[in-house]
Amino acid sequence: MSSSYFKIIGKNPLHGTVVPQGNKNEALPLLGALLLWEGDVILENLPEIADVLKLMEVLRQIGVEISALDTKGSYLFQKKNPVKSDLPYELCSQLRGAVTLAGPILARTGRVFLPKPGGDKIGRRRMDTHLLALEALGAKIEVFPDGYMITADRLVGKDILLDEASVTATENAVMAAVYAEGVTTIRNAASEPHVQGLCRFLIGAGANIEGVGTNQLTITGVSKLSSPLGGLKHRIGSDYLEIGSFISLAAVTGGEIHITDVNPEDIRMIRMVYSRLGIEVRPTENGILVPADQKMEIIPDYHGATPKIDDAPWPGFPADMTSVALVTATQCKGTVLIHEKLFESRLFFVDNIIAMGAQIILCDPHRAIVIGANRLYGQRVASPDIRAGMAMIIAALCAEGQSEIHNIVQIDRGFESIDTRLRSLGAQIERVSD
Repeated sequence: MSSSYFKIIGKNPLHGTVVPQGNKNEALPLLGALLLWEGDVILENLPEIADVLKLMEVLRQIGVEISALDTKGSYLFQKKNPVKSDLPYELCSQLRGAVTLAGPILARTGRVFLPKPGGDKIGRRRMDTHLLALEALGAKIEVFPDGYMITADRLVGKDILLDEASVTATENAVMAAVYAEGVTTIRNAASEPHVQGLCRFLIGAGANIEGVGTNQLTITGVSKLSSPLGGLKHRIGSDYLEIGSFISLAAVTGGEIHITDVNPEDIRMIRMVYSRLGIEVRPTENGILVPADQKMEIIPDYHGATPKIDDAPWPGFPADMTSVALVTATQCKGTVLIHEKLFESRLFFVDNIIAMGAQIILCDPHRAIVIGANRLYGQRVASPDIRAGMAMIIAALCAEGQSEIHNIVQIDRGFESIDTRLRSLGAQIERVSD
């Protein structure tokens, strides 16, 4: 089977204005949440990326009619027939986002077979938190080699303490709790912007959810979600992870990029971490400006101690930004410890960056020491996951000479037409078919 790769020539400063795509991690659970009621739903600013398009195909196969509207990224979802409980195995096993169908389909039909999810190869991604939360609400779980049969005669609200602040487990629990009898309290809940977006969507549909934006959510169950006159419309927020990536692209290439449609609250921690790398951004009337005059120098901790960038649940530094932060640090003078706590394979891509000339010591699967600033040189590399793929693009665009990035199907899963959008900023990037 033929595949494509990116051919990139680096050392060209990026300049211009860019609009970030819709938040992938908000779009995926919303495609599950719209199953919770019968009315029409219009979703705006949907990123037209591989994972979202695949999940939309899953919805079509279980009975949802989907129509593209005139505005790019806007779609109408109609449920004219009962939603099916059986998910298409082949499609669902290819993407992690399919897990967020479990809660809403269970709540609507009383049963769902959830195929073992696919997604990024960044280490084990446990399902236990999802299953334990649904079990607490009254579901019965049967484990099979290829997935999970989840059934429930009725769902009853409970006080649930999640064993980890999992984003998708929080989303599944919230969606199931909407139709559970009585009150459900979810403690140690994730509170990322995309979780907040899901909750606001459900509230707009008639759900009773309190504590949005905190780590404790209270959901009072309803027997039916009310249908607003004319249906429900929801606009997906901007992808703050992509915004962080564009900040890095501007800084490491020495360019100047204006990023519009930015919610300042979503990027406070990203801005704080970047400031420690000597990268500052300036607020504008409708976004942020990444100016060309960056210090690019790592600020040590007090007494000259080596600083650390580590990920944490919201509002901490996002785990999905770790790969980008690591590559960015290679272009900054000084030493920094990168500590990725969540996935044991996330940092394995650094061998490719070392091959390009970076000084990185991989201490163990979770920690890497970056010693900058380094002159990078073009290489042939392959992307193991979405975020590493973006990090490799950043490295290639600040490297001398030509790079090839293969397995870009991973990048297309998370970034819409990234090559076209980067070319509009002056990047020399070409999609080549093998």
